[in-house]
Amino acid sequence: MDEIQRIDTVKQYNDAMGVDTLHPLVSVVDFDTMPTYQYFKRYMGVYAIFLKYIKCGDMKYGNQPYDYEDGTLVFISPGQVYGIDSKGKIIKPQGKALVFHPDLISDTDLGRKIKNYSFFSYEVNEALHLSKKERAIVNDCFDKIAYEIDLNIDIHSKTLIVSNIELFLNYCMRFYDRQFITRTNVNKDILSRFENLLHAYFGSEKPQTLGIPTVSYCADQLHLSPNYFGDMIKKETGRTALDHIQSKVISEAKLMLFDKDKKISEVSNLLGFNYQQHFTRLFKQKTGVTPHEFRNSE
Repeated sequence: MDEIQRIDTVKQYNDAMGVDTLHPLVSVVDFDTMPTYQYFKRYMGVYAIFLKYIKCGDMKYGNQPYDYEDGTLVFISPGQVYGIDSKGKIIKPQGKALVFHPDLISDTDLGRKIKNYSFFSYEVNEALHLSKKERAIVNDCFDKIAYEIDLNIDIHSKTLIVSNIELFLNYCMRFYDRQFITRTNVNKDILSRFENLLHAYFGSEKPQTLGIPTVSYCADQLHLSPNYFGDMIKKETGRTALDHIQSKVISEAKLMLFDKDKKISEVSNLLGFNYQQHFTRLFKQKTGVTPHEFRNSE
């Protein structure tokens, strides 16, 4: 039941789906051709984007219903594991998949900036939920890629296929920006919980045992992936999650520095810094003065 199937090539994915391989490095698969299933788990050595036609009203994002009910996009990058466990229920999938090998984009502009599409590192419950118009655009992009795959490979094939994949990913950036906006109430709740998390953290002994909280730590405490959490905070506030953490550190530092009985080295240790010079450097970077200068200016 827990066996993981490795998918390292496009052909391996196509074989698993029971479809022909028309291009060794890229494929568009219509799920209508797939058999029913109950369970699978796969390690992916390729990029995969799944467009799922589902009735999202039965699903939740946290405690919130999904924004739209016209399809969901899930993004998988090489090195990730994904799967389905229907708890014994027979499932007939609906939708499409775009799968491409890293070699397809290795020497292209898209290959150089693929890491900018941070949604490849989002969790499944942070998927992109589409409106009817957005789903039509996604299908159009998939159709253009499929059209090129169906043709005989020539000197233009790779350029056109990669260009259409990049166009599709850029549309997804736009759609995710829309989703962050439409989820503003959910996001504000996460922002509030983030602030409460930092307040509780620095009110405890965790800085002395765990050090300064990282973005990954905060995301994990809020049950979000680091990339989604970071992108959401930046979209909502215009500042990075790291900026928020460092601002909290400086705010706590200023309060401690008012107590002149505390040595600066003690303040540094209480805040979670391993070295006082790191504390001094950050404090001066954020305030323009050293901790010593700040204390003497009071």
